[in-house]
Amino acid sequence: MEVKTYRATNMCEALRLVRCDLGPDAVILQTRDVRSRRMLGLLSGHRQIEVTASAGINVPSRLASARPARTSASIAASAANAGATATLTRRRAEPRAAAFPDGKPPRNAIPRTDDPLESQLSRLRNMVHDLCQQSRMAARHELPDSLFRLFTDLIEADVDEQTAAVLVERVRGETSGEDVADPILLKARLESMIEADIKVTGPIEPIPGGHRLVALVGPTGVGKTTTIAKLAANYRLKRRHNVGLITVDTYRIAAVEQLRTYADIIDLPMQVVSTPREMREAVKRLAGLDLILMDTAGRSPRDEIKIQELKAFLAEAGADEVHLVLSSVAGTRSLMQTVERFAAVGTTAMILTKLDEASALGNLLPVVQSGALPVSYLTNGQNVPDDIETAESARLANLILSEKASSGAC
Repeated sequence: MEVKTYRATNMCEALRLVRCDLGPDAVILQTRDVRSRRMLGLLSGHRQIEVTASAGINVPSRLASARPARTSASIAASAANAGATATLTRRRAEPRAAAFPDGKPPRNAIPRTDDPLESQLSRLRNMVHDLCQQSRMAARHELPDSLFRLFTDLIEADVDEQTAAVLVERVRGETSGEDVADPILLKARLESMIEADIKVTGPIEPIPGGHRLVALVGPTGVGKTTTIAKLAANYRLKRRHNVGLITVDTYRIAAVEQLRTYADIIDLPMQVVSTPREMREAVKRLAGLDLILMDTAGRSPRDEIKIQELKAFLAEAGADEVHLVLSSVAGTRSLMQTVERFAAVGTTAMILTKLDEASALGNLLPVVQSGALPVSYLTNGQNVPDDIETAESARLANLILSEKASSGAC
């Protein structure tokens, strides 16, 4: 085992020397702050960083050599290691001019000390140690190449690492023998698995001779009014139902005029409501229709007062269905929080919009897998009455796994 010591004016320079001399797999054994000395042992006052490193130490993998029973903890570990593997593969293709191109190491959750320099050294030491461990390709030793490629495909589809790891383990558990080496079979099995996780409602079913009131709710800018127009046009022009519109979106500029324009084109009755009392009267006026579609004002999921106000309107209307409209370009965390907050108004299904604007749809996977709400419709553009389709599990699973969300039109 060859152990070498390097000195430099700062940690970045010291790490550069280590990487250039010993290579990217070098292990940092020790770092310390030293002062250079003049003759007779006098301190000069110039601080230097001393790094002791070796390229001959075999750092053990974080994963056990024998394959243990899979648990949620081991799944998460696989995800973390696989993600690090993909990152290191990209980094090794780049020039090794410096350990940190911008001169600033990433933040790590390391306890802070009173000495800022010692805190920085501790953070860097732990970071380099972790990278060296992960560079042993632990995840690839744990997973066959075909499954590892399946994992990276999920990451490319914008599926988060933990969810991707769970899915890959599920596929692995249901695949045996030579089938594990067949990427086409693995992809098909994964798609079938996701399809089984997605719940859908089917289309809205009007009641001939008795009205069915369906409300669309959601945050601002997700496409509620356009979706209402698409539904109204399809049920009136294609399915020949008697349809009416109600809007309570009196807050947004030109929102009423926008929906009224659609109503005039399709020749539909429309009611504008601003209070719960007016809501009761509007519903009575349209009671003889097969289907009443209700447009609501966009509400922030964090605005509890506005959410309760919306709940009051829906209660007065006696809505049979409440569809939560979600934009496909939103992040997973935002989508999950929106589903949770709008549950207070009695949501029964969700409509996923703007599929054409999303570069990938993996962010939707945790939302549709949660089972909180089934999916009713998908929209893929602004064209009325086109660019809307009834949600199907197979179709949505295929879109989520596709490289491009807009590869197929609705």
